[in-house]
Amino acid sequence: MSNASSKTRKKNPFSGSYMRRYGTLYLLLILPIVFFIVFRYVPMAYILSAFKQNNIFKAPWELPWAKNNGFEYFIKAFNDRTFLNALRNTLTLNLLDLVAGFPAPIILALLLNELSYKRFKKITQTVLYLPHFLSWIIISGLALRLFASNDGLLNILLKKVTGNPDASIPFMADGNHWVATYVALGIWKEAGWGTIIYLAALTGISPELYEAAAVDGAGRFRRIWHVTLPGLRPTIITLLIMNLGRILGSEFDRPLALSNRLVTDVSNVISIYVYQRGIQNSQFSLSTAVGLFQSVVGVIFLIAANSLAKRMGERGIM
Repeated sequence: MSNASSKTRKKNPFSGSYMRRYGTLYLLLILPIVFFIVFRYVPMAYILSAFKQNNIFKAPWELPWAKNNGFEYFIKAFNDRTFLNALRNTLTLNLLDLVAGFPAPIILALLLNELSYKRFKKITQTVLYLPHFLSWIIISGLALRLFASNDGLLNILLKKVTGNPDASIPFMADGNHWVATYVALGIWKEAGWGTIIYLAALTGISPELYEAAAVDGAGRFRRIWHVTLPGLRPTIITLLIMNLGRILGSEFDRPLALSNRLVTDVSNVISIYVYQRGIQNSQFSLSTAVGLFQSVVGVIFLIAANSLAKRMGERGIM
């Protein structure tokens, strides 16, 4: 009996010996837990604003329910052409970012991993990381100087090369060109920073696998295909799931800084719509309803992508 009881005590995760050994770690968890409770979970009470009448001078639980059983502002949003246009633009830009931008850091990480000259590799990594630290306000100023239709550097060079004074590409003044410029600038800014995770994952691949592949006669591209990419697959799947969870989310500073009056039909996204309705027009219940819709759809995409990854034999994130 004494042996059985001692084994039971050892298996207890909160026994005295266990807490003496790991108690400090639990104490360190107190601060982040308090942070999440205060700044993440307590504000969730104000989700009620999406279902209550619009009034910022009273707590939402003290307000009467909105019309249509509380769904007045959801119905109003989906009957608003501006919101539907913002929803379409958000999905379009995020899908293009995912299709064009997601593979970019993977390709860069593979290229950097193949560089044998370490000093050149470090310099290249630093150059690729730097755009991440620039704000979108700075990048929008650079974009205007480079891509302006009349006096942008690229269009000036185009006119000189072609000899046609009227030759010009409307990078920032035409909807389709603006979307392409928006996606390209996003890749340029974040692709280098995204390589950090993949380069870290590459360090976990055993060099013996490369040696064995080389002995079997595999060339460089074969080693990348059969050793490197399978080693990166768990990281790729995890990041892909997280990106799919943000498919309906939208940055605020990026489209706002790059947008102008000529391209509002393709640049107006949900975050700008929420700002215009919620902050500028004081329609807080409407903007809360739109934000709640974004979050719910994001969670659905996240769970669906995670379930699909598990069915394909991957670990997923949950």
